[in-house]
Parts: sequence; structure tokens; C-alpha cells
Amino acid sequence: MNRDFKYFMQDAGSLYLGAKLSYAEILQDEMVNFKYKSIVEHYIFKDTDPDTTLESQLYYMTKDQFSYRTYGQLKAKVKVSMLEEKKSIWGRAKTGYQSKVMKLDEFVSMNLAQKKAAGAVVEELILSKLALMSFSV
Repeated sequence: MNRDFKYFMQDAGSLYLGAKLSYAEILQDEMVNFKYKSIVEHYIFKDTDPDTTLESQLYYMTKDQFSYRTYGQLKAKVKVSMLEEKKSIWGRAKTGYQSKVMKLDEFVSMNLAQKKAAGAVVEELILSKLALMSFSV
């Protein structure tokens, strides 16, 4: 199951990293963008252990961390699944997970109690390629 959320993809405008990847795995993956690896080594590792997964770091991240400011410069977004109550056509309430993409600032602004109450599950980190290109290492 963990392998389902251990991936690296990219399109014309963004990089997508599965949340179950650890930073050590990211650095070992030859498909991952070299500049992002350099940013991880020089900036993210200032307050993050290499064995930390993206899921764990993003879930517990605070605004005073250096990695938060680094990801802010990279215009990071987080794909998250949260419990959502929907009404069916018959009027009954139904609870289920709904995926949505949030700006990192919006997700980090939620405290741990709010994240737990919402059943938040981090699925993916999304980085802007334009921001990555303009980031000076």
C-alpha cells in the first residue's frame, strides 16, 4: 500500500511527489529533479531528518520552521484527503473522504486538532516548476 504513495511525476508546470516518500528516498531516486534534491540537501535538512516522510513533515509543519519558508518560496501545495459529509439524493447524510489541493499556508494554518477532526491525510506535495527554476541555491 505504501508504494501507491511513493512516486515522482511532473508535467509542464509542476512536480508531484507522493507523501509516503522519505527525503532519503527522494535523494536516491534518479528521476527526481536535481535542483529539488539540492534544495532538500541545503535548505530542508536544516530542520528535517532524512528519514522523515513528506507526509509526516507536512502534517506537523509549523510556520516558524525553515522548511516552511523554503516550501513557501517553491509555491508548494498539498493534496489532502479530508472527511466530508454529503447529503445523498434521498436526504441522508453520508461521510466520506474527498481529495482537495490546498496552498501550503492554508494547510499549515490548521492546528493539529483541526487536522485530526477533519481526518486529514496528506497524499501529495506539489511544487511549481517556475518557482523551482527561479529558486537560487
